[in-house]
Amino acid sequence: MTGRSAPAVLPPSLRAWLGLIAALAALVVLVLGALYAGHSEPGRMDRWIVQPTADSVRPPWRYVALATDFLGEPAGAAMLVVATVTGCLLLRRPRAAVLIVAGAGTTVATTTLLKPLVGRTIHGDGNLAYPSGHTAFVTALALVVALLATGRLGLGRTAGTLLVLAAALVAGAAMGWAQVALGAHYPTDVLGGWCTALAVIPATAWLVDRMADQLVDRTADAGRRERR
Repeated sequence: MTGRSAPAVLPPSLRAWLGLIAALAALVVLVLGALYAGHSEPGRMDRWIVQPTADSVRPPWRYVALATDFLGEPAGAAMLVVATVTGCLLLRRPRAAVLIVAGAGTTVATTTLLKPLVGRTIHGDGNLAYPSGHTAFVTALALVVALLATGRLGLGRTAGTLLVLAAALVAGAAMGWAQVALGAHYPTDVLGGWCTALAVIPATAWLVDRMADQLVDRTADAGRRERR
């Protein structure tokens, strides 16, 4: 079932906090996009964090960075989505499975739309950089998994929020490091991608719950009319 008897993918106790975080994250995405629109060089914040280069990491860490980067490529991303969707279905959490597909898809679509609008490039005019789609995707997936864990463990507002943010931070930091180390993105691109996922996933989760509840309501109404 996907109705009200099924657990919500966005736990009610987390809605207010994650709604606020999503709004702040969206603001960060917009501000950074405005600051670096049309730029082709690292900004002051980027240079303060690290001096970006095209090849700033050597073996064996380069292999770790490449393996992490693969998880954001189409083949690696598809593998992660299939694995997590399968896990949700085995746990009888269809809403979470829907959120993984809808959330990851919406997050990637958002970064894809923002890149030409912002127009920031790295290593040539054809390489649009802001925000990082790899970072956004992996962070989005981590957020959905953390939301699922929060619901299954019955965590309260504080513990649940901390778990969700910790999962997003670990996933985003790992992929962000790989993107900067491989010279694919500036640090602020990574921050923009991370915040994109934080803005998109709570809103998408709320929509999934709302649509599932409405579907069950309509089904229940139709069943009552048939019994009359």
